[in-house]
Amino acid sequence: MSTMSSPPGTLYLVPAPLDFGCTTQAPLQDALPAGTLQQAARLTHWICENAKSTRAYLKRVDALHPLALPLQEQHITELPREVHKKGDHGGKGAALFDARPLLAAALAGHDMGLVSEAGMPAVADPGSSVVRAAHTLGLRVVPLVGPVSLLLALAASGLGGQNFAFVGYLPQDADERTQRIRALEALALKTGQTQLFIETPYRNAALLQALLHTLQPNTRLAISSGITLPDAHTRSQPVHAWRQHPGGPDKHAPAVFAIGA
Repeated sequence: MSTMSSPPGTLYLVPAPLDFGCTTQAPLQDALPAGTLQQAARLTHWICENAKSTRAYLKRVDALHPLALPLQEQHITELPREVHKKGDHGGKGAALFDARPLLAAALAGHDMGLVSEAGMPAVADPGSSVVRAAHTLGLRVVPLVGPVSLLLALAASGLGGQNFAFVGYLPQDADERTQRIRALEALALKTGQTQLFIETPYRNAALLQALLHTLQPNTRLAISSGITLPDAHTRSQPVHAWRQHPGGPDKHAPAVFAIGA
């Protein structure tokens, strides 16, 4: 008697709210549509950036849509720490990460969710290696609808949205950071390409001071913080106006910085 194997599962890219690490949390249903939350509630196998924050997120989902399995029975696997630090694609001297073993449950027929601590996984967050591995294995990949801080900040900035680049984190070394800022500004002014970047919240003030010290007076600087939260704020002005009133995001607020013409 022959047996039929289960068809492979689907990898769902599950966005998370942007309030991770913030002092206040917005209602989950205000940040994510019902369809995304319902699909998240149906999943029982997860690949994540951090298991603790994933459990906290699923607890919030469960309050709105009961989980298919109790929280303690959910299958949650963390991406290796080196993937967080050195990237999914072999950057910074790391070997190319092979995420195919993490998708064994999908090959066995289970739908899986990929989630990061905030926003869309694999966009300014770990996870692209998992998505690549899913395609290599012939698995269906479905991104779910939810907040992407980079695009929300770009839309609110008034800077060009037809041509833009996200360049990640700027160097921590002051001299290297200054050189990088000048290079990004030159590219933005020459090509019209908006340059987006982020920083760890407790370094927001240092980055803002470096930007105001380095950028030309008429270069436009936009900073969005607390996106989707009640205290969300975007300020977009030429650098000379920032210098007159330099207040920026506080050290607890995740922020997106953008420069352009």
